[in-house]
Amino acid sequence: MAFGFFKNIIQKFTGRAVDWDELEETLIRSDLGVPMTMRILKLLQERPDKLTAERIVEVASEEIIKVLPRDVSMLRPFPSKPKVILVVGVNGTGKTTSTAKLAYLLKKKGHSVLLAAADTFRAGAIEQLEIWAQRIDCELIKGQYNADPAAICHDAYRAAEARNAEFLICDTAGRLHNKANLMQELAKVRRSLSRTDVTAPHEVFLVVDATTGGNALNQAREFKEVTGLTGLIATKLDGSGKGGCVISIQHELGIAPRFTGTGEKLEDFDFFDSRRFVEQML
Repeated sequence: MAFGFFKNIIQKFTGRAVDWDELEETLIRSDLGVPMTMRILKLLQERPDKLTAERIVEVASEEIIKVLPRDVSMLRPFPSKPKVILVVGVNGTGKTTSTAKLAYLLKKKGHSVLLAAADTFRAGAIEQLEIWAQRIDCELIKGQYNADPAAICHDAYRAAEARNAEFLICDTAGRLHNKANLMQELAKVRRSLSRTDVTAPHEVFLVVDATTGGNALNQAREFKEVTGLTGLIATKLDGSGKGGCVISIQHELGIAPRFTGTGEKLEDFDFFDSRRFVEQML
């Protein structure tokens, strides 16, 4: 669903009869997913009035607004312990950058944040997060390459606790969602954190590249099973990006979008706003 998706609907179907099969294919290709597409088509078919491009956009936008969270849960610190955020995802989604941008957003709101470089496998990952940490003036806990990510997260929690940091954000290695051994490593990180605080990690955010379309739904399904996701960070939601996968993940898996990344700058990152998101589709 590239930004301008609704505009494309208007251009495609204005002034001519709407073919149901063509409309179904258009909606599915927008990454809304089959269940959401069927939901929209059913409502359109039940309408007694004439089917027009404007009516399609009206019904689709109404249903998308209903599915998306009205109010995104804010990140509030605990009174006496660090709130632990685990950032997960496949390679190339912008995970490390999103980790830094999230830290920057929290710091702008006056919170104290500590970062953990638990991606010990990708070449340059530790250095990349270290550069970001310096830019946003945020302390970083790191280890050596090929060190145990679970041990780093455990040590980072103890450091956050000792420094009275309100948030600990752990950047984990990118991994394919269909590789069982790598996914089990994430489960080990969770267990390690739970030994420091039985309720940790308190948030697990999956970073999805919105341009990947339907594959993002498969990623979310697998990561949810292993890590118990609490939200999405959708990246690359710029003028050439897509957004339909965000809707299908919320609709089919109940995993709400929490943040959006729309560019390379630190400031190009914010809490998810459903109204603004739908408006950008127009």
